[in-house]
Amino acid sequence: MSNFKLGSFYPISEKYSKRVAYFSMEFAIHQPLKIYSGGLGFLAGSHLRSAYELSQHLVGIGILWKFGYYDQLRHQDQTMHAHWSEKHYSFLEDTGIRYTIKIHDADVWVKVLYLAPEVFKTAPLFLLSTDLPENDYVSQTITHRLYDANEATKVAQYILLGIGGAKLLDILDYDAEVYHLNEAHGLPAAFYLQNKLGSKEAVKEKLVFTTHTPEEAGNEKHSIYLCEKMSYFCGLSLEEVRSLTGIEGDQFDHSLVALRYARLANGVSQLHGRVASEMWGHYPGTCKIISITNAQNWTYWADKQLYRFFNQGEDYLLDDRKNT
Repeated sequence: MSNFKLGSFYPISEKYSKRVAYFSMEFAIHQPLKIYSGGLGFLAGSHLRSAYELSQHLVGIGILWKFGYYDQLRHQDQTMHAHWSEKHYSFLEDTGIRYTIKIHDADVWVKVLYLAPEVFKTAPLFLLSTDLPENDYVSQTITHRLYDANEATKVAQYILLGIGGAKLLDILDYDAEVYHLNEAHGLPAAFYLQNKLGSKEAVKEKLVFTTHTPEEAGNEKHSIYLCEKMSYFCGLSLEEVRSLTGIEGDQFDHSLVALRYARLANGVSQLHGRVASEMWGHYPGTCKIISITNAQNWTYWADKQLYRFFNQGEDYLLDDRKNT
């Protein structure tokens, strides 16, 4: 048994005391923690930094990718080479928490690493890994590479983030009032909550969803039979899943189901909010999609010299700084 307790929270503001669990496949918090690939992660990482500065009651749930995304190198002919190397992080704390989740109807062991708020000035972040000797090799590889090309591995990663993350919150006794899905990767959490709370209406009260991809073809779809076989639906029968999600065909559309399970969704800019509403609005049962403009945490990411020149009206120095 682990003695880990979530007791290192910073003082929480009464204004932002609602307990939120933020699920994301990637978090771009700082360059030494290479568990991100692009904009999705930079938004998530900035949320954790801003939550810390605002004293919000938020925890992040992600995955510790053993090989990260990849490092970009060049061959002699200057073509790109994707290089995978194992990453090591001395600043992460092993919580000692170990538990199992069902993937492909078999027990897979999960261990939990912790990024404390004081390390990078962020909200607490829990990172899940299946890279344990208790697991067979295939199960270990679930957390090796961010966005693995293998379809079954990808579905397993979604199960780990969603069901594994939701189960961790129960282990931590963190009664989240809001489950925020940053893209639909963590959607299996909805089926975990369905079993726990007993009704779709109760799940909808807790679930909100950020959609990033303004092209329907870019939103992940997988065989509903593969998802069932992989234990994506947390023990619910296919008949129950179809009734709850409205999915009738063979393809399980993760984003569409997230929009049907969430009480509210948002695009990441005003234009994207409009495009997403047009893109998904003709599907019955979807929630309202509002706009929240995507931004990075100013305190950390903004170039202070550039803004100083801008505020001083120093056009030449501003241009010079942009070119450096």
